[in-house]
Amino acid sequence: MTPRFATLRRWWGVLADLARPVTDVVRAGADCVSGLGWTTLVLGVVALAAGWVLGWDEFRIIGASLLVLLGLSVLFLIGRTQLEVDLELSPARLVAGDSSAAHVHVTNVARTPLLPVGLEVPVGEASARFTLPALVPGGTFEDVLVIPTESRGVIPVGPVRTQRGDPFGLLRRELEWSEGLDLFVHPRTVALESLGSGLLRDLEGQTSNDVSMSDLAFHTLREYEPGDDRRYIHWRSSAKASGASGQSAFMVRQFLDTRRSHVAVVVDVDEAAYTHPDEFELALSCGASVTLRALADEMETTVVCGTQSAVQPAPHTALDTYSRAAFGPWPLPAATSRLGTLAPDVSAVVLVTGPLTTFEVLQRARAYLAPQVRLVAVQVVPDSALSYREGAGIVVVTLAELSELPLVLAGGVTA
Repeated sequence: MTPRFATLRRWWGVLADLARPVTDVVRAGADCVSGLGWTTLVLGVVALAAGWVLGWDEFRIIGASLLVLLGLSVLFLIGRTQLEVDLELSPARLVAGDSSAAHVHVTNVARTPLLPVGLEVPVGEASARFTLPALVPGGTFEDVLVIPTESRGVIPVGPVRTQRGDPFGLLRRELEWSEGLDLFVHPRTVALESLGSGLLRDLEGQTSNDVSMSDLAFHTLREYEPGDDRRYIHWRSSAKASGASGQSAFMVRQFLDTRRSHVAVVVDVDEAAYTHPDEFELALSCGASVTLRALADEMETTVVCGTQSAVQPAPHTALDTYSRAAFGPWPLPAATSRLGTLAPDVSAVVLVTGPLTTFEVLQRARAYLAPQVRLVAVQVVPDSALSYREGAGIVVVTLAELSELPLVLAGGVTA
């Protein structure tokens, strides 16, 4: 780089910094011009130029009229708007098929009255539009938007925007006044019996030989030692021991540690495993039902749905994971392999997949799990009969409807 070129580049940077406030204003102004506005501007300039070149007064009048119209439209954008807008969803989480309400509360915090403006609330790919009436300083406006839901997912709501423009649609200025919110539409679920029975039996806490003073597996009584928790003193046994020895003696309960079960639910998000999107929705409903039951049983729980995962989640967080789930390039074996990082101590895994998944794919997924891990694969196959088969350390059950899941997990289907 020559010294002259470096100097020019440096000065160009200085000029760009000085001109940035002007360019920002110009850019903001250009953003206010609609497609019709740009068309009007171009036609006005072309008509004026043609009128001067050709000497036609008609063209000059048309061009001047279009530019005057564009100039008058600017007057509709003049004025400052100062609003305080609150957007609230009630409820913010619901089951597919239910409806939510978006509450919009607007306050004019300016010192001057507010003229009527348009109010827009984006909901998913659509938008709801209101007319915000004239508000005196401190005046308020409230409205409620009902949001029906038909399918699982996450619906973005907001941010609330005001729209000010001319009647001709040439210029339009939008301002955002609130943060956007997410409406979580959870999959449908079905109530299940405790997972400690049926196909997932023997998943209650397993007693170890490690002595503990703070768990629930009662082991034996022993004499009190300094530092023991007095809450575990067994008073009846202490009285008997004191009477037999003639000396004061306290007996305390001693426990053994129990190992809490860790259940992982993996839903296949590979589109190649399904013949129809409804099968994927059924798989998510099955996975969500098992997850809620595991959490209700106070089991350690991990959820994996492709890129979406949750470890030890609250019930609503787990369901949010299912709401976000979508098809992706995550074959079932790859998704199962994530458990090595997310849940290395997993004791049981429930795989939920579609009708096109072969037993070979399930075996490849099984290879990522320790031999002692119990694996149950739930395969959703519409218009099929309930079936059960077991082999290679995998229990495979087939169901056609969500209502059949309780019977399947209760062990009511045999080979």
